[in-house]
Amino acid sequence: MDEPLIDRMRSYGETVFAEMTRLAVETESVNLGQGFPDTDGPRSLLEAATGHILDGVNQYPPGPGRPELRRAVSRYRARHYGIELDPDSEVYVTVGATAGIAASLLALVERGDEVVVFEPMYDSYAAMISLAGGVRRPVALRPDPERGAFTFDPDELRAAVGPRTRVIIVNTPHNPTGTVFTAEELETIAQVCREHDLLALTDEVYEFLTFDGLPHVPLATLPGMRERTLSVSSVGKMFAVTAWKTGWVMGPEPLVRAVRTVNQFLTFSANGALQLAIADAIDHEGAWIESQRASLQAKRDRLAAGLVRAGFDVYPCEGTYFLMADIRPLGHGDGLTVARALPREAGVAAVPAQVFYDHEEEGSHLLRFAFCKRDEVLDEAVDRLTSWRKGDA
Repeated sequence: MDEPLIDRMRSYGETVFAEMTRLAVETESVNLGQGFPDTDGPRSLLEAATGHILDGVNQYPPGPGRPELRRAVSRYRARHYGIELDPDSEVYVTVGATAGIAASLLALVERGDEVVVFEPMYDSYAAMISLAGGVRRPVALRPDPERGAFTFDPDELRAAVGPRTRVIIVNTPHNPTGTVFTAEELETIAQVCREHDLLALTDEVYEFLTFDGLPHVPLATLPGMRERTLSVSSVGKMFAVTAWKTGWVMGPEPLVRAVRTVNQFLTFSANGALQLAIADAIDHEGAWIESQRASLQAKRDRLAAGLVRAGFDVYPCEGTYFLMADIRPLGHGDGLTVARALPREAGVAAVPAQVFYDHEEEGSHLLRFAFCKRDEVLDEAVDRLTSWRKGDA
């Protein structure tokens, strides 16, 4: 195990998140650091879960997940993307997407295998690659001069692949940059996978949170990719119930079977009552999902405009809960220092983006702000940041 990496994550990444939360509480700050909504999902979903609990659905469900949920997941993948999945062998329910990603990496990666990741990256990727004995090969996402959104250099992607490369992790819509990979970008990734016989692990938890009419294109829909792709999603972002920790892994039977073999010794099963409620919501709450998408797009625009007024440069956000803001126009260059100062000086908490990078210098000038909050909360944050900027000038 890569002990220096684990120590670095424990002392830096994990501690920074905890520190931002602690500072937000201590200073009574507006917390735009944590990526969870401050409102609940559809009432029917909550009532259904309550009903199933009161009706006695409180014991272990089947290890692979309730068949009702596996069938619902299979139906929505076919309905939205044309991906036909056998719910009995190609859908597996996990305790949130994080557990699905963990079990997938532990199942696919042997000691010394290399895993290509796009940085900035969701923090669990680095931890699980290390626990599996793998080696990360990061490829930087940087703002496209024309499009504005973050993208990658195809040559850098190809250069990251070597004889020990086993897996490419693809997160789209992407946390924290807000990028939604285009069909062309995904085809580049697919071509690399096909040429080098690589597996793909796709993190699609924000699949229904794309904006401005942009589609989410699962990598598994591209030619030659279904048989080599494990896809992970969850209910947390779909229905704004992040504490429910119910997700699913989807893909060809041999890969899903490998995940199941690992996960039976990790979490074994997820909450059965919640699974039943989620299955019904997936089939019947499509209108709520669309209303959430429209609401979050408006919140994105609201916070982006406010951050610009406060003096930040804000990068385009095509999906997710997050905006990336550049602190250099404010005369600052170290995001960690600014993030630590903001709760006490401005009464606002954000996350320094460098905690999402292996190469921290790539993101040292960036802060991540979450916009999945009530409008009045976003407005209060902007007012405080604007006052702070004036006092800082």
